[in-house]
Amino acid sequence: MALDVRIFENISPSRFVSFTIPNPNSPPFHLLRIAVLDSPVHSTDSSSSPRAVAAILVPKHRESDWIFSTESGHLQLLLNLPDISRLFLIGNDPGDGYRFPAVYHRPTGENDDESERLEMRMKPFVVALSPKTLTRDEIDDVPFLIYDDNVVSSVELERSVGPFVGEMLIEDVEIEIDDGVREFRRRLRFKRMPNLVQSDIKIIPTSSSSLTRTEFNLDLTELVHPYLVPMVASLSLIDDSQSDDKFKSRPKALCIGVGGGGLLSFLRIQLGFEVTGVEIDPEVLRIARQYFGLEESFARVHVEDGIEFLKRCSSSCGDDAKFDALMVDLDSTDPIHGMTAPPVEFVAKDVLLAARTLLVPSGVFVINVIPPNKTFYKELQDKFRDVFTELYEIDVGNGENFVLIATVSPRGLKSGFNRENLTPAVSEKFLDAIRRI
Repeated sequence: MALDVRIFENISPSRFVSFTIPNPNSPPFHLLRIAVLDSPVHSTDSSSSPRAVAAILVPKHRESDWIFSTESGHLQLLLNLPDISRLFLIGNDPGDGYRFPAVYHRPTGENDDESERLEMRMKPFVVALSPKTLTRDEIDDVPFLIYDDNVVSSVELERSVGPFVGEMLIEDVEIEIDDGVREFRRRLRFKRMPNLVQSDIKIIPTSSSSLTRTEFNLDLTELVHPYLVPMVASLSLIDDSQSDDKFKSRPKALCIGVGGGGLLSFLRIQLGFEVTGVEIDPEVLRIARQYFGLEESFARVHVEDGIEFLKRCSSSCGDDAKFDALMVDLDSTDPIHGMTAPPVEFVAKDVLLAARTLLVPSGVFVINVIPPNKTFYKELQDKFRDVFTELYEIDVGNGENFVLIATVSPRGLKSGFNRENLTPAVSEKFLDAIRRI
């Protein structure tokens, strides 16, 4: 069935079209996949003069990566380009039944000429499928973008499907963390938000430095996910001055949301906490244990909805089940609005009251927050103030995450839980960044 190009004459918010054409750079029968997405937030305000069209050349050998092969991945790329109303993705057609390659290596500079030839040959095609509202100058200035991230190479370990989170990918990657400095990581990604890394840990090669020709040891002594270190720094607000025994017994932490389990393992191994976890998806828990080093001896994990656990335990678990820290790492995701944290239902007043009930008087409630806007963040703070005594904040510094810390009772910043012991584990800058709000 022929494609009616007239459908591209105007922007149609959220319209997604995918088709194949012969690849002009390759021998006969090789195809290009063209995916076209119109922004769901397209503005009709002519005064804003948005650039209407852009194209991204899909990296070679990553054509089946969810970032480029799913509508949700395409949408997240588009939403990161706020002035673009229509985004084309152009790459080799992965073909029916083709899976994400087991091994990926970043192409070398020798492929630049091929990309330039493809751009030159595809630009008239992109212009022909651009909205008719574009001016001649805008048509001549249609940008071709080359997607670039810090992944040098990757190898797929497993794909799995969880009853709650859906399809997941576990992969080992080599990343460039600085100019000339590389590191190996193990990552967990969810198909529902493929552009985001859900969990990652550092892995250490035992012999060679190749992903495919060596074994790896897991490094559970260092947190590499950007907001986990600030969450650990929040433990300095546990007020040990209120405890007669000065934590002679193990301090207790309750973690809602396990993911790869890096935080739970760290709390047990590095800080000596007695750790309880709550994870709604049993498949995520299996992955955490099989691939991310979470051992049963590190944490007792309940497979249960976090809200239901808090309400149930607050009414029936008794004083022996109280915790020094309650740490929450839950998100709410959809392709259009991206990731926000926490889910709004988690900060309902009855849930926060149940959480407070489970904390000792010196305890802290620590939560990762990704606010979609300032109004959401302010309302979230007000909800915590209605239930808890004091509220503190750490700006993670990545333009996305904040850590909120709510206390059951008043305390001063100068008397905290093992600040000296925390220093080797977290940066002084995060300990010093804690501020009362």
